[in-house]
Amino acid sequence: MPIILAIETSSEMASCALLRGDQIYSRESSGVRTHSQSVLPMIQELLAEAGIALADVDAIAYGAGPGSFTGVRTACGIAQGLGFGAAKPLLPIVTLDAMALACRQQHGADTVLAVLDARMNEVYWAQYRFDGEAPLAVLPPVLSVPEGVQPAAVDGALIACGNGFAAYAEALSGLACAAGAHAALMPHAVQIAQLGRIAFAAGQGVTAAAAQPLYLRNKVAYTKAEREEMKAGGAGA
Repeated sequence: MPIILAIETSSEMASCALLRGDQIYSRESSGVRTHSQSVLPMIQELLAEAGIALADVDAIAYGAGPGSFTGVRTACGIAQGLGFGAAKPLLPIVTLDAMALACRQQHGADTVLAVLDARMNEVYWAQYRFDGEAPLAVLPPVLSVPEGVQPAAVDGALIACGNGFAAYAEALSGLACAAGAHAALMPHAVQIAQLGRIAFAAGQGVTAAAAQPLYLRNKVAYTKAEREEMKAGGAGA
């Protein structure tokens, strides 16, 4: 089986994982301001624990987004640096896909609604179903206001996850799945690695030069006037 190194820094928690056979090694570090400083030491610890070198890794997976603008750039940039240096392919993995997989693993979900807080009164969200190992997007990742989260009808229970349900509890309270939402479930490198292995087997690796973050918001920086308008409910991204 291929050995996959994974990096995930799209939220306030940075995580790294190393998947080798049936064994998975992982590390976590909280504090978004320190992501760029914490990832490489965590990777060094993982390689040492597994008793291998970066040269032994087959590919590097990273949480491509959506998520924190700085965070997804950090994961992509570090993965690119490692990929260039070690001549390894990169595997961009959608963070919401990873959340859906975690929700299935931890809660037995067959259908998942993943909602991430995008700040500025917006959320990133997607809906998934499972027909095999990997999640299949019923509704692909989009950016919208919380009230714009409108999942498709499903047979059986739709399981919700993500911090969007904590950040916008009132706005999302009308959803039938909101009451039992797993708001603490967030993207993690363990699932990035597992989805990375599937992507690697499918030949979906890209060169370090071609790797990109996934941005759903076209405009990240706003003027002071625009921010005031948004606070008043007058504008969106």
